[in-house]
Amino acid sequence: MLENSLSATAPSPETCALLNEDSKTLSHILDEVGKVIVGQEAMNRSLLAGIITGGHILLEGLPGLAKTLAVKTLATVLDAKFQRIQFTPDLLPSDLIGTMVYHESTGEFTPKKGPIFSNLVLADEINRAPAKVQSALLEAMAEKQVTLGDQSYKLNEPFLVLATQNPIEQEGTYHLPEAQLDRFMFKLKIGYPNRSEERIILERMTNQHPPETQKVFSTKGILEIRERIEKIYVDERIKNYVLRLILATRKAESLSSEEADSKSLENLRGLIQIGASPRATLFLIRAARVNALFEQRNFVTPDDIKSAAHDILRHRLILTFDAEARGFSTDDIIYNLLETVNVP
Repeated sequence: MLENSLSATAPSPETCALLNEDSKTLSHILDEVGKVIVGQEAMNRSLLAGIITGGHILLEGLPGLAKTLAVKTLATVLDAKFQRIQFTPDLLPSDLIGTMVYHESTGEFTPKKGPIFSNLVLADEINRAPAKVQSALLEAMAEKQVTLGDQSYKLNEPFLVLATQNPIEQEGTYHLPEAQLDRFMFKLKIGYPNRSEERIILERMTNQHPPETQKVFSTKGILEIRERIEKIYVDERIKNYVLRLILATRKAESLSSEEADSKSLENLRGLIQIGASPRATLFLIRAARVNALFEQRNFVTPDDIKSAAHDILRHRLILTFDAEARGFSTDDIIYNLLETVNVP
């Protein structure tokens, strides 16, 4: 077992103590967010994981599922600067990143920074904006900076784009390019709450005084956790397992019979047109470290990888026409992938 091989490679006792406190802090943050957001524990946890790792998140769900409220509540709890931008077909890049303003008295241009200069930026209905806006957003997501005039300006840290899109209303929308989709660490699918959860929502939100959240942490603290989380131990066998999962999605790569079931792998690859990028490999490790921290562990297990696989891979795999015709979804393929690749 992995637990038996960590004595010489685990973080120092001092680091372990700090990570244990970090784990308690994350639990406290989620409890505070849970005062307002009911029945979306997985979403809340993934949003927090994205902030810790600096990974952008794409939220897909029907209207009215508290996507905006969840992001705004988390920003309040972390005392982070929050901006919501409604993406529309007539949105301009300057509406997002800002512009240069000319001052006649001095004859100089000065930057007027746009709403992108925040910690948490909610890009609502991201697929409704045209290509020039997406290009400006992509620079911010990829480089953590924007260009105004001939100058580049660094964005605030932590900086995170949380984009939403409606899965059913496609009129007037644009297809997000694969290069931009790959920049999102997670793609989360948000569903309806169950009966008991919706009853709690009914009681809370129809009350004369709806629940309010308090600041319980800070953006500076998030950046400190981001540094410490890199010290969570990832065994070589875990790294090789992640590599096997990613390589299994690519037809040009070969895996031995000890690494995956050959027949199942051949069938699986027949359903995948384009596999996952190297960025997925890095994101899986980052997400697994956060999952370990949530579980108060200083090392990563295969279950940490498995629990993150769907959210990280579902927007990166492009299926064949045959797969779509047979009714397969990317989640079906990822489930089969986890069953096909051997676990350490």
